[in-house]
Amino acid sequence: MNPATPDLLPERRKRRFDASPLPRRFDAPQSHGRPSQRRRRWPFSPLLPENFFAFDMGNFISGLFGGRRPKDDGLGFYKGWCDARSRDLTVITDEETGTGQHLLGRTTKDWSRKAALEAVKGSQRQKSEPFYKKALGEARRNDNRLEERGIKVRLEEERLADIRKPYKAAEEDLSELFKPLTDEEEKEVRDCFHARGPSSKVLVLHEPSNIEVSKEKFQCLIPGRWLNDEVINLYLELLKEREKREPKRFLKCHFFNTFFYKKLACGKNGYDYKSVKRWTTRRKLGYDLIECNKIFVPVHKDVHWCLAIINMKKNTFQYLDSLGGMDHNVLNMLARYIAEEVKDKSNEVIDTSSWQEDIVDDIPLQQNGWDCGMFMLKYIDFHSRGLSLSFRQKDMEYFRKRTAKEILKLRAD
Repeated sequence: MNPATPDLLPERRKRRFDASPLPRRFDAPQSHGRPSQRRRRWPFSPLLPENFFAFDMGNFISGLFGGRRPKDDGLGFYKGWCDARSRDLTVITDEETGTGQHLLGRTTKDWSRKAALEAVKGSQRQKSEPFYKKALGEARRNDNRLEERGIKVRLEEERLADIRKPYKAAEEDLSELFKPLTDEEEKEVRDCFHARGPSSKVLVLHEPSNIEVSKEKFQCLIPGRWLNDEVINLYLELLKEREKREPKRFLKCHFFNTFFYKKLACGKNGYDYKSVKRWTTRRKLGYDLIECNKIFVPVHKDVHWCLAIINMKKNTFQYLDSLGGMDHNVLNMLARYIAEEVKDKSNEVIDTSSWQEDIVDDIPLQQNGWDCGMFMLKYIDFHSRGLSLSFRQKDMEYFRKRTAKEILKLRAD
């Protein structure tokens, strides 16, 4: 084996260090021999120039103190040495930096201790990318999706604007909605509310629908009473006639009566399309439901009236409850119905599973226990005009009188 193999050098040096058990003293003679002597002891060490000078700080300080090593390892002497040359020596401890000791030399006296600390901490701080840049990079990954959704929103807004254009005139004028009754109309309504005679006397007969309203039924419009089916259904018939009379002023709507949902939801399995299949033939209506803007479905729950709306243009469902409630089962059943109805009457397939439930946050709410039917009728009235629901509980007494007047005249304004 060749003794000059470089791979054996680390092992050979290790044995040399282990063979030196004697501690080294600062005042002991140093091994600064000639290169020829070092070559005999270390044949594989690199040659140094003849004028190489190695400064041993420990030997230097030990010699100054007469061969004794100072207790502070020469730090005091070194600091005084730097002070003599207009320098300042600052020692940063573990408590200040959280790391080992650091010795700062060659700093002028006018440097503050704070500046020295910042210099050390700055050198130890690792440069990293700011957090906001990382967050910005992650956010930009969704730029394409946001742009696509923004385009869809703009298209939807344009479509809604086109739908609302024909009804801007109606939206601008709300005075007719709250037009006071004349003295003659007030007297006529009051006489019907409090007139004497048999309660079975027929006050109104609507021949197209064959709905008659007796004095007893008519008096449900008196404040504090619940509305009945006859009054509600007759008023809905008047809204149908109003739309036919002024088609440019009102939305094209379909008004189901109070018995429709009962028939639809009271089958053996809870849903029975066959029982209402013949209600909406083109021969009876003169149109198909798919041609309508909105479809109104009164929903009666024991002693409470609510309203469901199928919006055929926006592809949404609404559930309006004057007590602030919500019934998803009603909307699910109507979604099933309208899909089957359109397929049966218009031979078209629509996917109502993608339709949304439009939740109205600012819906007017009743503040008593008897105005739910009146709220439902005004929900229908305002929506059929394309207007927002701009009424409150305080308007219900007026609306009761106005509805009574319209029924007596068989004409909805």
